[in-house]
Amino acid sequence: MISLLLIFIGALIFPGLISITKAKLSGKKGPGIFQPYKDILRLLKKGSVYSSTTSFVFQVAPIIYMASVLGAILMIPFGNFKQGLISFEGDFLMFAYMLAFGKFLMIISALDTGSGFEGMGANREALYSMLVEPAFFIVLSSVVMLSGYTSFYEMFTHFHVENYVSWLYVAISVYLLIQITLIENSRLPVDDPKTHLELTMVHEVMVLDNSGFDLGLIQITGALKFAMFGALIGNLVIPPMHLGFELSALAFVVIQALFAITVGFMESFRARLKMIYNPQFILTLSGIALIAFFAVFFITKTI
Repeated sequence: MISLLLIFIGALIFPGLISITKAKLSGKKGPGIFQPYKDILRLLKKGSVYSSTTSFVFQVAPIIYMASVLGAILMIPFGNFKQGLISFEGDFLMFAYMLAFGKFLMIISALDTGSGFEGMGANREALYSMLVEPAFFIVLSSVVMLSGYTSFYEMFTHFHVENYVSWLYVAISVYLLIQITLIENSRLPVDDPKTHLELTMVHEVMVLDNSGFDLGLIQITGALKFAMFGALIGNLVIPPMHLGFELSALAFVVIQALFAITVGFMESFRARLKMIYNPQFILTLSGIALIAFFAVFFITKTI
């Protein structure tokens, strides 16, 4: 329950910190830290409008999308103090495919509208998720080799960083997880949530027909996904530091805040890639992850 509470706290501050960071770096005052949730609350008070061409799939997809992310969050432990509410051998595979299931429902719901425009966005989001999946699995497989376990709780509990080479691997893994988070949440450099140029939109065009309560659920889920990946980063960094419970909880929240500020900083000084270069960028992450994986393999001499 501790990890669930800390992830919710992270999700509460994440969107606002990104907005504030981007505003400050551009010389503006910026909105309050809770302004994104005030906007979401306004959406939740509204009713949803459904096209006559859509079926029940379009109506249930946002709820299942949010439920899949919440289910995945329940598997994430809090360092080596508390395991997730759901924990078993190989649960990191279940974690990945629960997220994939929610993404699949959102893609199907976009196709359900019968709009070629939303189908274009769904096609792009499906492609990017498919290309980034190997990088995610390779990063976690390296942690499995270093720890000798396939459960999140056991992985992070027995994840020991003993030398500079190990800390270098942690740094590479954190970098890769940040990039994976940006891709999974359709942020720069592969997508820009602020753009409305039809030919380059990805996630925004995929959820274009969603409105009111449903759109609010989708935005809440996006914040939860950010905090969820921040929790994975925290679990990579905190256990090797051997902190006490209180310091670990504080470090967990600080890492979430630093993660949000890092995202805001990167998006302030980062240009969006041309659409044709996005697959190359994503596959490069898999290449970096694969190099780190083989480095771990030769260091540990483990199959």
